[in-house]
Amino acid sequence: MAIHHMKPWLLRLLLLLLLLPMIVGLPALTVAAASTSQQASAPASHGTAVFVVPVKQTIESGLQSFLERAYAEAEKAKAEKIILVVDTLGGKIINADEIGGIIRSSKIPTVAYVENRAISAGAYISLNAEQIIMHPGSTIGAAAVVDGSGTLIDDPKIVSAWVAAMRSAAESNGRDPEIAMKMADPFSEVKIEGLNKTFTKGQVVTLSAEEAVKVGYAEHIANSVESAVKWLGLDERTIIEFNPSLAEKVARFVTAPGLSTLLLILGIAGIAIELFVPGFGIPGFIGLLSFGLYFFGHYIAGFAGLETALLFVVGIGLLIVELFVPSFGILGMLGIASLVGGIVMVSYDTGATLGSLVIAVIAAAAVVAVFSYIFKKRGIWNKFILRESLTSEEGFIPAESKILLQGLEGIALTPLRPSGTVDIAGERVDVVTSGEFITAGKRVKVVKVDGTRVIVSEVV
Repeated sequence: MAIHHMKPWLLRLLLLLLLLPMIVGLPALTVAAASTSQQASAPASHGTAVFVVPVKQTIESGLQSFLERAYAEAEKAKAEKIILVVDTLGGKIINADEIGGIIRSSKIPTVAYVENRAISAGAYISLNAEQIIMHPGSTIGAAAVVDGSGTLIDDPKIVSAWVAAMRSAAESNGRDPEIAMKMADPFSEVKIEGLNKTFTKGQVVTLSAEEAVKVGYAEHIANSVESAVKWLGLDERTIIEFNPSLAEKVARFVTAPGLSTLLLILGIAGIAIELFVPGFGIPGFIGLLSFGLYFFGHYIAGFAGLETALLFVVGIGLLIVELFVPSFGILGMLGIASLVGGIVMVSYDTGATLGSLVIAVIAAAAVVAVFSYIFKKRGIWNKFILRESLTSEEGFIPAESKILLQGLEGIALTPLRPSGTVDIAGERVDVVTSGEFITAGKRVKVVKVDGTRVIVSEVV
């Protein structure tokens, strides 16, 4: 198909598809530039810098990716300390576990400054730090495992694994493991001697700043990060505040489970509307922009490369080709497989992504159905249905009716085998018999007229 003969809607869609990898890839330059800028500000000599890194959000894949970058930059700058400023109500255990691994494996000692709350997975991250400093009025603990709705999970395997992880984190830095276990396990009973308190079944431990210092879960109470730095004896060092880049903030926003599903719905619905109800352009642009944000968020979060976006583009291309080049569904199936593969490969949690994809497909199908009904006259299926009536009002001349020949007689001008020509009242008429053969010159009679079909029989 030559470009100048291509349908405008199809041309727009193809151009947007070509731009999709750029939509995904260009923002990565922002991250790289931000990283380079922050690295340049860090001193090169060993032990002359302190990195201050915020942990002030839900613990999920975006935070994990940001902390991986922060620790990598701190090691390049040969920083003396990393101070994590913690204020979080927790998040995903799987990401907390990965972040704990980052802290433990780092060559640079970590200090957790609990600015307000280190709850649930936030407590686990803090326990992996060599030192914990608390802000007055801050708390740490309440790490029982709950589901997305906040309901307590009592699966023995999950609880046991999480309690063991909390215990290990406390033990690795010389803290009482029984307290950490009771932070996570509401089904046990523990007496904390330092507080002269017994926590019974149904309770979990949450420590105030003063209690944390008393039981050895914090080394100091400080009014600010600057005070904590001074207490650590690092006030003469260069302080580098390492914050998320704009791209990472956007990525953190768009990778949230609810928004990811919404982007999939908009993406699928937008592309489908542009394919089946062409001529608008806006739904296709919204669809591709939504998919671009979806892939970009996961790309920046470190869970995908550009190859996943290219796989997705190939899938869309195959579906477009299927509309114009019949392949008995082969191209369509390959296109769908590429689309699903690209979306699933880009995710961190395959099971959750497949669930979101199913929800998105159902919701998008409903949106497309409504949109198609409203604009049914513009649907692509109209290209395969003949809707014009061949009427005289539309300028068409109908074939002349033969009904007036009914019952008339004539002479066969040619043999009727079974069709031939008959002279009826001086007019040559094409006729057929009921199956018998009649020789030329015989007299015949019109026995039936069916539209333009004239049936005769021999007059005996």
